[in-house]
Amino acid sequence: RQMCIRDRYQRRVHGDIKQRQKQNMEVEQLKSFIEVPENSDFTLHNIPFGVYQTNESSNPRCCTALGDYVVDLSVLESHNLFDGPHFQSLKQSAVTVFNKSTLNDFIALEKPFWQEARSTLQKLLRQDSDLRNNKELFDQVFHKIDSVQLLLPVNIRDYTDFYSSRQHAFNVGSIIRGPENAIQPNWMHLPVGYHGRASSIVVSGTDIIRPCGQIKPPNDANPSFSECKRLDFELEMGTFIGGKLNKQGHPIHIKNAENHIFGFVLLNDWSARDIQAWEYVPLGPFNAKNFSSVISPWIVTVDALEPFRVNLPTQDPEPLPYLRDPKLSSFDINLEVLIQPAGSNKAETIVQSNFRHLYWSIAQQLAHHTVTGCNMNPGDLLGTGTISGPEKQSYGSLLELSWGGKESIKLSNGEERTFLKDGDVVIMRGYAEKQGVRIGFGECRSGVKPALPLSEFQ
Repeated sequence: RQMCIRDRYQRRVHGDIKQRQKQNMEVEQLKSFIEVPENSDFTLHNIPFGVYQTNESSNPRCCTALGDYVVDLSVLESHNLFDGPHFQSLKQSAVTVFNKSTLNDFIALEKPFWQEARSTLQKLLRQDSDLRNNKELFDQVFHKIDSVQLLLPVNIRDYTDFYSSRQHAFNVGSIIRGPENAIQPNWMHLPVGYHGRASSIVVSGTDIIRPCGQIKPPNDANPSFSECKRLDFELEMGTFIGGKLNKQGHPIHIKNAENHIFGFVLLNDWSARDIQAWEYVPLGPFNAKNFSSVISPWIVTVDALEPFRVNLPTQDPEPLPYLRDPKLSSFDINLEVLIQPAGSNKAETIVQSNFRHLYWSIAQQLAHHTVTGCNMNPGDLLGTGTISGPEKQSYGSLLELSWGGKESIKLSNGEERTFLKDGDVVIMRGYAEKQGVRIGFGECRSGVKPALPLSEFQ
């Protein structure tokens, strides 16, 4: 019966996806004087934003990526090459935004500034740009990406994690309560979320220490202190919020919400499932989710992804008026998770999902977050929650792939996994592709280190 209900639900969701309106937007072909390798995530169509520092300097600066290079935005800004009217108004006020250790000042500007910066960079980096012939400036601006350190791009003050994929909610509810009671009544009426921990968000390439805490296996009478035995990843997208934001006590209207979406990153929201199972009643996750979340270093803008926008399924029941999104859309971004087992130099794909597998849109998440008058800050991060599709290989966590630890995942080297082992490396990737144009996010990579000895806690 459980499989029948699950299959019936998956067929319905898969049918909704097929019925989405196809996007016919033509994508202009752009070429740069910088050679961009085939299948590079960082084409001239992309222009993501990040922060880097060289090995010779401890001075972080804002940058973009093009092919195998980082492009120093602070140098371009100091040479007055951001010559559009919005940035010229900043210059007249002696305001700079790119010679900074984070993108916060840039994100705090409004959407026309973000758009102008991106279009200016596309102009400066095009095939016919004068920059190609200025060797002195070229050497200051361009650095090989493998010769620099990519840093956490934003000072994240607040982080909220949502639960916006219906398939994921159905899967987890089925594992815990059975398919008949999988979706809680409130889930269909509002984007469920909780406030996470911003201080433990780190950039790709940072390994995490297996957490310890209270667990209570089903057959034990009392809880015990232990290292986490059910360590899991969660495949999510992160949304950075910016612009001139709302004052405390005032909401962000659903029709204006997209003006405050600066861009997106890949997000691995690490989860300690056995700690979570014991602690989550009645207030939800706490220690099971606060030890680390990892994001990719490049923020890809809404404008870059616009050609890949897709409609989301019709919402039934219809949301309350403040949640009625006039666009109700997401983006066709292919997402994958790879595991590189401990001791191996080969990673293999175990998840293939897509950013379109949401029920609640990002605009709805932001509108709901602020409906009580919660004030947002530039650089705040919203997580989508785990993004799972209708087929098993598109499930965005090991909890779902192993169906609560009951079904092992077989790897090509003969090993099996239900949850992660020490030494495993989790790699997330994402890209959109259409009409020969590719826009990607790079990698979100993080490995598992052994737990601290229990003596550390006594």
